[in-house]
Amino acid sequence: MHRYITYLGIALLIVLLALIRAFENDLFYDPYLLFFQNDYLYIDHPRREVAKLVGFTSLRYFLNSVISLGIIYLFFKDRGILKFSGLVYVIAYIVILIPFLYFVINPKQEDYYLFFNVRRFLIQPLILLLLLPALYYYKLNKR
Repeated sequence: MHRYITYLGIALLIVLLALIRAFENDLFYDPYLLFFQNDYLYIDHPRREVAKLVGFTSLRYFLNSVISLGIIYLFFKDRGILKFSGLVYVIAYIVILIPFLYFVINPKQEDYYLFFNVRRFLIQPLILLLLLPALYYYKLNKR
């Protein structure tokens, strides 16, 4: 029975990640959502408020990180792995935010592809997709 509760918890957290993605237009200020769908072909860059954009992007990263850490904890049930993963998320935020700020403050059309991918790491739970198999492999080899 305990295993089913764990699976249910992981499924619920995955649904929360999907809901963040599904309601991203309503929940977060991000003029680049629409821009990267089509507008980047016609205009140089969207009008944006830098502080507001960084704040909402950081909020989204924080929400995705907390939910992802919940998934990692339920999957491994190991506080050491949870602490390590939390540290990875903090370091990744600092490292990724620097080029994100550069691209937001200095938009150039030739940098859009790189900016799109840097931004993707902040607004989507890609680190979870990288950490889960790596931690699973570590756990298998630890035995």
